[in-house]
Amino acid sequence: MAHIELNRKNLKENYTFLNKMFKKHKIEWGVVTKVLCGNKLFIKEVLDLGVREAHDSRISNLKMIKSIDPGVQTVYIKPPAKRAIPSLVKYADVSFNTSFATIKMISDEAGRQNKLHKIIIMVEMGDLREGVLGDNLMNFYARVFELPNIEIIGIGANLNCLNGVMPTHDKLIQLSLYEQLIEAKFDKKIEWVSGGSSVTIPLLFKKLIPKGVNHMRIGETLFRGIDLFEETTIPGMHEDVFKLHTEIIELYKKPKIPIGELGHNVAGETPEFDEADYGKSSYRAILDIGLLDIDLSNLMPDDETIEFSGASSDMIVIDLEKNEKGYKVGDIISFSLTYMGILAIMNSNYITKAVV
Repeated sequence: MAHIELNRKNLKENYTFLNKMFKKHKIEWGVVTKVLCGNKLFIKEVLDLGVREAHDSRISNLKMIKSIDPGVQTVYIKPPAKRAIPSLVKYADVSFNTSFATIKMISDEAGRQNKLHKIIIMVEMGDLREGVLGDNLMNFYARVFELPNIEIIGIGANLNCLNGVMPTHDKLIQLSLYEQLIEAKFDKKIEWVSGGSSVTIPLLFKKLIPKGVNHMRIGETLFRGIDLFEETTIPGMHEDVFKLHTEIIELYKKPKIPIGELGHNVAGETPEFDEADYGKSSYRAILDIGLLDIDLSNLMPDDETIEFSGASSDMIVIDLEKNEKGYKVGDIISFSLTYMGILAIMNSNYITKAVV
């Protein structure tokens, strides 16, 4: 049966690597847990590392974290929806915000719940996802500082997630300068300059992070050990914290080319085939996982000789050519996953989750 495993040893070593690196550079950091999709087993493994700050884009996941360890500071990392604000204030200690109207509602709700809610204001730095435009920033802060029941603890930016705009030394200096201007104008202390996510880590290796940037939100590099500039594994880290295992449920020698008139398949595609393969056959295996769980582009077979023939909602077909390794029904085919692949599998209720 298809299942995903979290390797406890590799996760711990990746966390230790990052923790030492950030401490050396005097940078605080929180773990982005959204890829775990609220799975209690895996969240507990992460919290057991000693994590004291958890970031997520789903309030239900933050609720799960609080149920495991109420002392963990929870951070909601996208501008909240109006209807979610009561739950936000209840389960998130901190939230990212870009709308004055939303922050005003948070202020009112925090008053009703007798809480002080912390706010990080996100600034638009070019990727054109969430963020207040720089020209409006001073007026924005002036209005927000007047609100009760909230504390502005940070300024932050998000890069690379929508349009692929990469973080640079200049962009991070600009973010740091915004913080300095706000502190000088309003005589307020801004605790965090949150300089980005895993994609920012390579700048740290190159000593291109300005001293003013003192906070990061890290998910992918913790779970995949990857340098997102070079798309390579960082020396000293593990890429295989997660591993997907699938089972062969059928294996026959079959023609390489379908027989019959071709139309659209279940995914709405009309597959194309190499005419040179007419009359040829190969061993084809069916795996117990499909498009309902993951897109093929997010799977990397451990056996590099394996090729994908296609997939339907619940099954993936792989081509084993001459099957020189002697695979048979019941054998396990294992895969590494992209970040989006982990997210898809973790979001599937049909895939078993286990810790090794």
